[in-house]
Amino acid sequence: MSYLVTGASRGIGLELVKQLLALPKSQVTKVIALSRGAPPAALQELLGKHTSRSIHIAASVDNTESVKQAAQAVEAQLGDAGLDVLINNAGVLGELSAEGARFIPPEEMLRVLDVNVVGPHRVTAAFLPLLEKGKQKKVINMFVKNSDSIPSIGCADVRRRSSTMGSIAMSEYFTFAPVPPYKISKTALHMLNKQYASEYEGKGFTFLAVSPGWLKTDLGGPHADLDVDVGVRDVIRIILEATPAQNGNAVSIKVSGNDRYDGKEIPW
Repeated sequence: MSYLVTGASRGIGLELVKQLLALPKSQVTKVIALSRGAPPAALQELLGKHTSRSIHIAASVDNTESVKQAAQAVEAQLGDAGLDVLINNAGVLGELSAEGARFIPPEEMLRVLDVNVVGPHRVTAAFLPLLEKGKQKKVINMFVKNSDSIPSIGCADVRRRSSTMGSIAMSEYFTFAPVPPYKISKTALHMLNKQYASEYEGKGFTFLAVSPGWLKTDLGGPHADLDVDVGVRDVIRIILEATPAQNGNAVSIKVSGNDRYDGKEIPW
């Protein structure tokens, strides 16, 4: 299978690329790592160890022409085989505002929505022709920005639930978090996932929203619940096991002995 990962320069995206390339060629034939600008040292070193199975493409998910050019570059590499799995991982947290949504500049609200919602839309729309050629036809929308970059307002247990911060059903748990644009964007991303799932129902596609949990990355911090490799490992399991029967769902990872990560569908 071929995979494309956006936001591959660090954190969850970098770990996704790393673990995918660690799988045998019988499972993963090609990994395309998409990031803004030249690959940072860690990504470049990783791709250098797997030159026959990896490609880096520089593109900004907030730039339509950049994304279109990236799709053309990937098509040139994959040809008629198409793309099997697209992982929309790139995202931003946005400005903090303890005073509430009314104090967020409209320009900042638009910036966060552009990256976190319109960005996945740009990428998905541009790569759909390649996904239609692929065998797996899976689109994974990641639903998390690690919560340790949010000030400690509220109890620790609530902060650990931030991977579902876009859930309207669970919104009362997140009134403490001073990131209105981020929360709004993740709710909108869920509907984007649902919209595409509805439009491609019955065509072999699986559009799936996945929450990898609170992970120990640069943004997640050292006090997060899980090491990044643990969370990403189960994200990959979810992707490998996903079927069209799950099309449009939003799910959490499953970690043995941790009831916060039960693998169940997330209420929205």
